[in-house]
Amino acid sequence: MAAAAAPGALGTLQASRARLVAACCAPLVPGWRLHRSLAGARVSPAMWARGWAPAAEGAALRRGYSSEVKSEDELRVRYLEEENRGIVVLGINRAYAKNSFSKNLVKMFSKAVDALKSDKKVRTVIVRSEVPGIFCAGADLKERVKMNPSEVGPFVSKIRAVINEMANLPVPTIAAIDGLALGGGLELALACDIRVAASSAKMGLVETKLAIIPGGGGTQRLPRAIGMSLAKELIFSARVLDGQEAKAVGLVSHVLEQNQEGDAAYRKALDLAREFLPQTIPTKDRLEGLLAFKEKRSPRYKGE
Repeated sequence: MAAAAAPGALGTLQASRARLVAACCAPLVPGWRLHRSLAGARVSPAMWARGWAPAAEGAALRRGYSSEVKSEDELRVRYLEEENRGIVVLGINRAYAKNSFSKNLVKMFSKAVDALKSDKKVRTVIVRSEVPGIFCAGADLKERVKMNPSEVGPFVSKIRAVINEMANLPVPTIAAIDGLALGGGLELALACDIRVAASSAKMGLVETKLAIIPGGGGTQRLPRAIGMSLAKELIFSARVLDGQEAKAVGLVSHVLEQNQEGDAAYRKALDLAREFLPQTIPTKDRLEGLLAFKEKRSPRYKGE
């Protein structure tokens, strides 16, 4: 571990472990809601600092992803139409930075979620990546190392706040994990009601590799998803699970073999979202469903 070479690192790690245990046992702040083998791959500090360069990176570039993306395009918000009306897709699009959280991306997420929570036409939200092989690699460490020490705390707090806002959306939320979901990326997925993943996906809270602890709610949401003891094991070890392993421990609800397009998890998430559309209330479709039951006929849903 790189941190072990630094003076006083043992004390830092011990203190981090103590804070981690306390965080795992701590209650969520008011307003938060939750809804084979474990020998997974391990992440080295160097790989984590780079945000993990996936095997699919070359494919991403071949598909026309530019290394220069306008700030307003780093999060693509799409309101689907016709039979998918009511489904909103939040697509992370920072290929050059492994979809990591920058100040701008956090700001855009907060703005998008704020608009969604007051939109009565929104029925289900899907969080996905627009970049093959990556879901989200956590905080943008390249941006973070350039910050003054006084900026780091507020930045982490803003990431935690936007993940909290995602968790508090009043509609079903689905994370489609088609690639790497590390650190804050997995914490974002944990804030969603449902998680689906490709078998080739990799996910884990790997912050302890850097002698720090997860700061975006992972120490609380992961134990609630898979149990306290196993959550501590995964966090202490910084272990990374693939899709099958994540399904085995209950971290994701569905796991699928990846397709050639690299969007197997997203397609499953879309199927689930369509299934949810007529069930949410109060909606015109709900009233149509009740009327159809009374009249002993098939309902004619319109996605309203």
